[in-house]
Amino acid sequence: MDPSGTRRPLIGIIGNYYLINDEYPAYAAGQMNVEAVHEVSCCQPSIVPTDPAYVSANELADTYDGFIFTGGRANVHPSEYGEPETEAHGTFDLGRDGVTLPLIRALVERGQPMLAICRGFQEFNVAMGGSLYPEIRDLPGRDNHRMPPDGTLEEKFALRHDVTLTKGGPFARLIGSDVVRTNTLHGQGIKALAPSLVIDGTAPDGTPEAIYVAGGAGFALGVQWHPEYRAAEDPVSRPLFEAFGEAARAWAAGARPQENRAAS
Repeated sequence: MDPSGTRRPLIGIIGNYYLINDEYPAYAAGQMNVEAVHEVSCCQPSIVPTDPAYVSANELADTYDGFIFTGGRANVHPSEYGEPETEAHGTFDLGRDGVTLPLIRALVERGQPMLAICRGFQEFNVAMGGSLYPEIRDLPGRDNHRMPPDGTLEEKFALRHDVTLTKGGPFARLIGSDVVRTNTLHGQGIKALAPSLVIDGTAPDGTPEAIYVAGGAGFALGVQWHPEYRAAEDPVSRPLFEAFGEAARAWAAGARPQENRAAS
C-alpha cells in the first residue's frame, strides 16, 4: 500500500534463467530494476519466471498492471526473426523468448504499460516483426556498445555516449531534452525496424536507442541503454520510470487508453 492506503500497481519484472553454481536452476532479475520500480515508479515490483510451461501472456497481462522487460546476457533466438543461428548470436534463453514475445504483442494490443530495456528493447522489435544484428561492433562505422569487461559496477554502468532524440518526440517531451547522455552495455541492435515501431533516438554511430509504437494504445517505450541504474538520481532515467509509474496507476485504476499517451 502507498501512504494513502491505496494498493500500489503491480509491475511484472521479466526474469532471466540462470544456472547457479552450474547445478541450481533459478529465475532472477537485477535489484536495480526492483529499486527503480519501487522508488521511482512508486509501484510494487514482482519478478516473473520466464518459461511458457508455467505462465502465459494472457494470464500475466490479466495479473499485472505493467511490465519491465529487463536486460539479460542471453539473446533472442534468431529463428524468431527468420535467420539461422550463428556463433555471433551468442547464448539464448528460449523460455524467455516463449514468454516475452507473445506478451509484448498482447500488451501493445491492450494498450497496457510496458517499458523495454536493452534485451527488452530488442525483444520489442522482434515481437513486432523486426530483426537484429548479432554484433553491432562488427558493422562498418559502428562503435563497440558492449559492457566494459573490467572495472567496478559504477565504471561498467558509467555514461558513455549521447543519444539524440527526435525534437518534439515522446522521449524528448518526457525527458525535457533533445540530447541525453546514457550508458551502453549491449552487443546486439536493431537491423530491420518492425513496421509498427518508430525510432525516436540514435547514438552518434546511428545505432537505434529509443523506440515507441506508432499510433499504438497506451505507454509502450523501449530504450537500448540501462535506465534502471541509479534511476532515482539520473535526470534521464527518472522521468522515464515516473511516467511508466503514472501509466501503471492509470491502468490499475481502470483507465484504458484509446491512443498512445507517450506519442500523442
